[in-house]
Amino acid sequence: MQPDFPITRDILLIGGGHCHALVLRQWGMKPMAGVRLRVINPSPIAPYTGMLPGAIAGHYTIDQIMIDLVRLCRFAGAEVILDRAVGLDPVAKTVALASGRSVAFDIASIDIGITSDLPQTEGFTDHGVSAKPLGGYAAKWEAFLQTAPEAPNLVIIGGGVGGVELALAQAYRMQQTGRRPTITVVDRNAQPLGNMGPKARAGMVDAMRRYGVDLHLNAHPVRILADAVELSDGTRLPSDFTLSVAGSRPQDWLQDTGLDLHQGFITVGPTLESSARDIFAVGDCAHLSHAPRPKSGVYAVREAPYLFHNLRARAAGAPLRRYQPQRDYLKLASLGDKRALAEKFGLRSGGAWLWWLKDNIDERFMAKFRDYPAMSAPKLPELRPRDLGAVMGAKPMCGGCGSKLPSGALGRALAVLPGADPDKTPGDDAAILRGPDGAQVLSTDHLRGFVSDPWLMGQLAAIHSLGDVWAMGAVPQLALAQIILPRASDVVGERFLADILDGAQSVFGPAGATLGGGHTTYGAEMVVGFTVTGTCAQPVPKRGAREGDVLILTKPLGTGIILAAEMQMIRPRSGLLGPIWRDCLASMARPMVADAAILTPVARAMSDVTGFGLAGHLCEMLGEGLTATLDHAALPVLDGAEGLAGQGVASTLAPANRAALRPEWHGPREDLLVDPQTCGGLLAAVSPAQADATLADLRAAGIPASIIGRVEGDPA
Repeated sequence: MQPDFPITRDILLIGGGHCHALVLRQWGMKPMAGVRLRVINPSPIAPYTGMLPGAIAGHYTIDQIMIDLVRLCRFAGAEVILDRAVGLDPVAKTVALASGRSVAFDIASIDIGITSDLPQTEGFTDHGVSAKPLGGYAAKWEAFLQTAPEAPNLVIIGGGVGGVELALAQAYRMQQTGRRPTITVVDRNAQPLGNMGPKARAGMVDAMRRYGVDLHLNAHPVRILADAVELSDGTRLPSDFTLSVAGSRPQDWLQDTGLDLHQGFITVGPTLESSARDIFAVGDCAHLSHAPRPKSGVYAVREAPYLFHNLRARAAGAPLRRYQPQRDYLKLASLGDKRALAEKFGLRSGGAWLWWLKDNIDERFMAKFRDYPAMSAPKLPELRPRDLGAVMGAKPMCGGCGSKLPSGALGRALAVLPGADPDKTPGDDAAILRGPDGAQVLSTDHLRGFVSDPWLMGQLAAIHSLGDVWAMGAVPQLALAQIILPRASDVVGERFLADILDGAQSVFGPAGATLGGGHTTYGAEMVVGFTVTGTCAQPVPKRGAREGDVLILTKPLGTGIILAAEMQMIRPRSGLLGPIWRDCLASMARPMVADAAILTPVARAMSDVTGFGLAGHLCEMLGEGLTATLDHAALPVLDGAEGLAGQGVASTLAPANRAALRPEWHGPREDLLVDPQTCGGLLAAVSPAQADATLADLRAAGIPASIIGRVEGDPA
């Protein structure tokens, strides 16, 4: 996103296929001012097709074949929406998502790949595995390997190059684990490998013989069972793992888009534009009407420079480029072990050196998405205050609660406030207005943008603002919005605001609060906040814990570390950042209506864990003469947070949180204790007699709560 220029166009990439991944990388190197680039994909990672057989055979880990779309989108300055497209209106220019959301665009491109499932075959949905999408197949294969019998039966439906490659890969992996598999490739044709020349076909069939892979031709499945596949010729094949690689099937929702289709695939011309202006399609989901070609990732990769140019040209009103695919290309097929077979123009070659060549090509492709050019820090002026560099820091300032004023500075500033009226008190987490029938609590909170999706930002800001109301045991009542939008045209500004409010309403509505209005303005960046009220008979205090009380926490720690890693595009030493970030957001996006309902009747003290970290907020809960002992092993932690902390990743507020604590807080898991949380959990002090039953109630409600320690007397 270009903050120095108003946003006037929305470009939407639907799907995270190879072509779109390359376009995103090019966009990061050469962004276009005035354009908001958005990406819709159901997963935070996308598999690279070329390395799938190697991963199934065990030559690569699953992580090694995945493109981390979250890191890629941060590099590209693109907004990522983790959802699945299920519909498109080319006239209204909107995309319907599986979650029920609708996303508007000015220009769009579709790169959603294909599927190889067999929904028309009885039993496939329950007992079969589709090779595409690739990510699901790879995960199910790894799971199967953990439980497979000594002599498993495997059936692969589809005798094309992809089916045979995967059959050989599965055979090799099974042999490496000491198992004795029976593998059968089923194809409806009279001969397999129909797209290969005679010499290459003979080489692949010879490899199948070496691995003992059987061929069953002139038949197709009519029924998939949990332990068998029934074929059209009456054969019943035992099967512990049934995989479909049977050709390429377009995704069903394309049928209702109104776009011109060819056998279900989107028809495009030389410019890669569909029958609807401003809607492009690339990769396997597209049909090149001017030059039909078989489905292959090679064409998707070659289309990327043309799509990159044409998206920008359409936004600028410039001429489009025409793409003409090559007539043939080098086909490299894996043979199970580290050997490969090559074919081009009917000529065939094979051997270990071709595996080296294939591995080298694949590695060069994946290297494009492993490390990105570092973001250059703003250059300090020659004449400047001596402490300017120290205050700026070496890393970008965090969003969310990581951008809060440190507790020390905040406390000193608040000390100038006049004394409180007993009927209008500052309260603990929220101000309290007392009346004859109870109390009304009032709180305000806002967040500097840390996710670029306005809908998600509205949702998370609403949850975060309600945290103080829930922590005081109040029922949410009313919310007023305070929203700063990045500079944009009226049309794009309206989309921003509508998304934010819709995301917020998805929280306030079920929580029982009315979103009653507010204020909006344009500014340098997106900031979303809400003033909220709630009612209760008697507020739950922050300071009310007693010696012996049990401490219960309802959400895992680590959001500040993970959000900082995403902002800095950190590559974890193990695993991928995308799934870590996705799971972090899922935890943050869980409202705490049920948490508060269960804890309010039993909590002697309660607070929501936010910017000052678990340690800071726990200190606020402990009255004079009290301390607390934490069970570090019991602390719930988000997956990946501890590993990232070990790499030195921390929120910009963490050092100030650490400095505000007494020395005895330093110790194991210190980074997690001082990590600022956004949309953190409720921390409650409960009497020992009620703790176990309360924890059981929380967990029965699906809340990942934990007992993390006890309140004790201070020996000092």
